[in-house]
Amino acid sequence: MTLQTTDTSFAPALRARIDAFFATLGMGLNAYMESRSRMHQINRLNALSDKELSAMGLTRDEIPRHVFRDLLYL
Repeated sequence: MTLQTTDTSFAPALRARIDAFFATLGMGLNAYMESRSRMHQINRLNALSDKELSAMGLTRDEIPRHVFRDLLYL
């Protein structure tokens, strides 16, 4: 004999927790990928000579500020 229940009151709460988990995971992955792309930009600028940076109006000290200028007010 099999006992089946039709009470699925836990399903919305479980679904909400699973959705929240994957939303948080996605936001973390997005932040990670964003930071990696900015690190490539920092490395590219650091590879330039001081003369090339000067032509762009930058010094080595200003590279992080330049790369993250849309996120931070420095």
